[in-house]
Amino acid sequence: MTRDSAGEPGADDGDSVVYDLASDCTADDVEQGRYYLAEINGIVDYGVFVDLSDSVSGLVHESVLEGTFAVGDELVVELESVRENGDMAFEPVDIDDYEVEAVGHDYSLTGTDRLEGAIGEQIHLEGTVTQVKQTGGPTIFHVSDEQGVVPCAAFEEAGVRAYPTIEVGDVVRVTGTPEHREGSVQIEVDGLSKLEGEDAAEARERLEDALETRAEPHDVEPLIDWPAFEKLRPDLEEVARLLRRTVLEGRPIRVRHHADGDGMCAAVPVQIALQRFIADVHEDEDAPRHLIKRLPAKAPFYEMEDATRDLNFALEDREKHGQQLPLLLMLDNGSTAEDVPAYETLAHYDIPIVTVDHHHPDPDAVEDLLDAHVNPYLHDEDYRITTGMLCVELARMIYPDLGEELRHVPAVAGLSDRSKADAMDDYIELAAEEGYDEDRLQDVSEALDYAAFWLRYNSGDQLIQDLLQVDSDDEQRHRELVDFFADRGREEVDEQLEAAMPHLEHETLENGAHLYRIDVENYAHRFTYPAPGKTTGEIHDRKIEETGDPVITVGYGPDFAVLRSDGVRLDIPNMVSELEAEIAGGGVSGGGHLVVGSIKFVTGKREEVIDALVEKMAEADIDEALSSAAPIDD
Repeated sequence: MTRDSAGEPGADDGDSVVYDLASDCTADDVEQGRYYLAEINGIVDYGVFVDLSDSVSGLVHESVLEGTFAVGDELVVELESVRENGDMAFEPVDIDDYEVEAVGHDYSLTGTDRLEGAIGEQIHLEGTVTQVKQTGGPTIFHVSDEQGVVPCAAFEEAGVRAYPTIEVGDVVRVTGTPEHREGSVQIEVDGLSKLEGEDAAEARERLEDALETRAEPHDVEPLIDWPAFEKLRPDLEEVARLLRRTVLEGRPIRVRHHADGDGMCAAVPVQIALQRFIADVHEDEDAPRHLIKRLPAKAPFYEMEDATRDLNFALEDREKHGQQLPLLLMLDNGSTAEDVPAYETLAHYDIPIVTVDHHHPDPDAVEDLLDAHVNPYLHDEDYRITTGMLCVELARMIYPDLGEELRHVPAVAGLSDRSKADAMDDYIELAAEEGYDEDRLQDVSEALDYAAFWLRYNSGDQLIQDLLQVDSDDEQRHRELVDFFADRGREEVDEQLEAAMPHLEHETLENGAHLYRIDVENYAHRFTYPAPGKTTGEIHDRKIEETGDPVITVGYGPDFAVLRSDGVRLDIPNMVSELEAEIAGGGVSGGGHLVVGSIKFVTGKREEVIDALVEKMAEADIDEALSSAAPIDD
């Protein structure tokens, strides 16, 4: 499209306007029926050659010329024809009074196959440099324009940095030719320059407007009608907008999530949605593999070990591959004061952090460190809205075409976390429509927990996708894997409980609740499935079924305790805070949900911590409506 100096289409197509093409304009900027200012660059027997810009030239045939001409003379011409080989023919225009209007090149390439349609032809684009990668051959500049991110290969000599003054964040103008390279399309650079001053400001404004438009999340109807979810929808839309923008900016995303069924039901849909959006945005077919990493977290909070490893990898990727530092996406953890030291570590490098969680939060501790935070507790809801339920809707906001593959996932997430949400019946019915009855959903949940334990905090991308039957089209393998893993998991739980149950200690507290205690360090198999948290949870479930009364179960080791409660109004995060203040030198930390959680302490203070914990439990109110809806974090 032809544009005036302000970047808008010319308003006056009358004879009084003559358009003066900028030097970087191409043949696509020339329209029939318009007049253009041209300069003669050569004279031959059959006419004169004229330039309209650096790359737009053509012939004015001698049959339509009158008078004499010299190289450097100006002519007003209009397009007469374009031959099959691309050669242009112009005719002179006899006009005395006219207004010259400057025309800038439109650098917005459109369509998902925008480069495919221009293979072998010289094109131009303007955009922001998002990555500079030096290879053994060319330098690869990844440039983000209004439509996506394009790899541009510039060759100086083997292994030598081309255009060494161009850095990430610069706005540049690229001239080059799209070519196929190793399964992708990249632009072979003929020229690359940094925009300065008003040109840079105008380009940034144009790019920012386009970025904001493309970053908008999709307006999708939730899978079920759930008033409680509607409170959180604006927060999720904010996260979807931020994640889509991050992809459009070419910034990597690192996903950390709790290594259990709900955590995986949260992370896998978001991972796949982002991978598909990245594939749409980036011309480089390897971009989805390089720009998003999903990693289970070793604890129900962001440990310093994980944070320093993530930071080290990010800094190495910036040094080796010219990547920007990533955005950190925390799922099914990340809302508590325990996360603060790790967050503060990343803050030294201005790494953005986004959290979607359903554990009881400490907003005063984390809010200033987070770019976005979604948690049902912030809207007077609770852990019964699981992170997996939230993230299925988040994934659909990012990439709505994924929706049909995810209809069973919220039910798996809810069963994994034993959610008693009023929406569970609707989610289970939705899953049934996809062929997942409640037994199959429970099997998937058990299989995910079993796989997560043996993966030892590796992502296990394909295995987890096959178990969850998301982005996986082999249903027979899915069913066989789920059956095998679920059966093995149940067998090993039975073996664990057979060893542990004879050593269970019981007492009735002053408030009438049953308290069961088990030393899982000495009376349960170590380093095998199930882990202490799940072992405690399985014991707890059996005692609830056996007694029907309010029950608290504590599994403890040398320096930790995991807790579950049904029918007793505990506030585990608050109890942890009180113990931390009351027991000098106890090193008490922890948290979780209101009636499900874990506590850490120094080994020498174990007896004192657990005795004080039991005293607080004995003073708690009985409330049989309360249930430990979620499993203990291992």
